[in-house]
Amino acid sequence: MNKKTIVVKFGTSTLTLGSPKLNAPHMVDIVRQIAQLHQQGYRVLIVTSGAIAAGRHYLNHPSLPPTIASKQLLAAVGQSQLIQAWEKLFAIYDIYIGQILLTRADIEDRERFLNARDTLHALLDNRIIPVINENDAVATAEIKVGDNDNLSALVAILVQAQQLYLLTDQQGLFDSDPRKNPDAQLIPVVEQITEHIRAIAGGSGTHLGTGGMMTKIIAADVATRSGVETIIAPGARPNVIFDLAHEHRIGTKFIAHQSDRLESRKQWLFAAPCAGVLTIDEGAEKAMLEQNKSLLPAGIVTVEGRFSRGEVVKIRNPAGKDIALGMPRYNSDALLLIKGKKSQDIEAILGYEYGAVALHRDDMIIL
Repeated sequence: MNKKTIVVKFGTSTLTLGSPKLNAPHMVDIVRQIAQLHQQGYRVLIVTSGAIAAGRHYLNHPSLPPTIASKQLLAAVGQSQLIQAWEKLFAIYDIYIGQILLTRADIEDRERFLNARDTLHALLDNRIIPVINENDAVATAEIKVGDNDNLSALVAILVQAQQLYLLTDQQGLFDSDPRKNPDAQLIPVVEQITEHIRAIAGGSGTHLGTGGMMTKIIAADVATRSGVETIIAPGARPNVIFDLAHEHRIGTKFIAHQSDRLESRKQWLFAAPCAGVLTIDEGAEKAMLEQNKSLLPAGIVTVEGRFSRGEVVKIRNPAGKDIALGMPRYNSDALLLIKGKKSQDIEAILGYEYGAVALHRDDMIIL
């Protein structure tokens, strides 16, 4: 029964099939596929969009001002409709679901990150399928993950999933926009997400959801860096979830960086917002990138932002390119005093020291 863990993300367009409401027959088929995998021992998590569309339909498409409060109203009403739809369908197969509503605040805080991870694992261990959505009814711009593509990547990291399926109304990633170019070709495999791959990802697909191909590329980048294979596939294709789990070639597969698979502490760095920036010199950049070394105070040129020790910061090279994320051992005030100085002088300057390095290699991710 020890099968792989899979996160399946459903966009609004996939659940509605382009209509103004949830498409019940299509959701029946989605649940049938997941139930089959569940019965075969796969551990499946659902990240679902569709709350706002469900709320709008339930309230008979009211005329509301185009404000955040209106969206949150629709999400508050629609979330219960959405979860009831999933619950009733899984009940046909005697499968329980557990609802999890997350915001970025639940993921950026180390303790809440671990609590969320433990809850998800407890559900999976008890053969309960987690159904996850962003808590749109209360989330503000500052605490939103931003879209369910990104949320699904963070969930995949949380549970150390083997695969993430981003189901959409497109066949996958094409070498140009298939809506404008009839000769556009599907890209079956992406080994590395390059600037070229980002450039060919188009804008938002439909007016119903918030995600476009670019958000999926960003999510795939986050997930694959943490060792999670990611596939963008057509949600309307018959049996797509079951076939993907059984290694059928569908959509666009993004190869996971297995040799780079990060331990949980480092995976958290991807989720946390950056509190500041450390610009370093060429010597420090070379030591970090080529010799796998920690960052010493001597290599820091400038310190931007106010942050505590242990908060996440960007590390930027002299050319202005972000090359790493990390958690410094000293706060911003201390780093301003010891930047450019030798490690043996730290205690004399500060009156205390937390070690010779400003940011240890173990608390760093190279981008």
